Amino acid sequence: MEKLNQLYEGKAKKVFATDDPEVLLVSYKDDATAFNGIKRGTIAGKGAINNRVTNYMMQLLEKEGVPTHFVKELSDRETLVKKVTIVPLEVIIRNISAGSFSKRCGVEEGIVFDEPTIEFSYKNDELGDPLINAYHAVALKLATWDEIETIKTLAFKVNSFMKAFFKKVGVDLVDFKLEFGRLSDGTIVLADEISPDTCRFWDSETHEKLDKDRFRRDLGHVEDAYQEMMKRIFGE
Repeated sequence: MEKLNQLYEGKAKKVFATDDPEVLLVSYKDDATAFNGIKRGTIAGKGAINNRVTNYMMQLLEKEGVPTHFVKELSDRETLVKKVTIVPLEVIIRNISAGSFSKRCGVEEGIVFDEPTIEFSYKNDELGDPLINAYHAVALKLATWDEIETIKTLAFKVNSFMKAFFKKVGVDLVDFKLEFGRLSDGTIVLADEISPDTCRFWDSETHEKLDKDRFRRDLGHVEDAYQEMMKRIFGE
């Protein structure tokens, strides 16, 4: 598969065309951003870790019946994915109170919910990715009711699997963000990434943060946290 022109560059990845119109090449960067790009920096080795972790999790999720855009890992930082039209919704699943939820609702971090919650935010940097509900999403024609139901079902399925998976390696899955896309035939599939950039991971015993919050909150040892998640997932 031949890598052609660059189509897009986001905060964490570059996307290239290939000689197959239905397949794109994603290249992961070490750039780090927070607070909608206000805070910027670099996390050494992040791109390679996020690439490997994402691809591994997506392959496991495929076996659980969650369709994804993953095609093939090419190298440490490059992966082939199916071309999708991204549904402009960030889907956030929360198992434990943290981050913006705690601030917004005036509760401390660390409250374990009886059942997971789900939120949607409108993927729009200019507006700061505002929280919206399913009725707003349908009114704005971001997704249909059927697509919303499919997305919710898949998101909770991802959560059930990942919560159990990470618990086995001594990590609590606090919350995470997913993105979904439409294939050319309209099928909804899991897209984007699953990594310490998009998930909150806490050590089950110490509650030490093993994710991008270390960068957001200037906690230090950011690279170490990403490396630690690699070790736990792959046993390396």
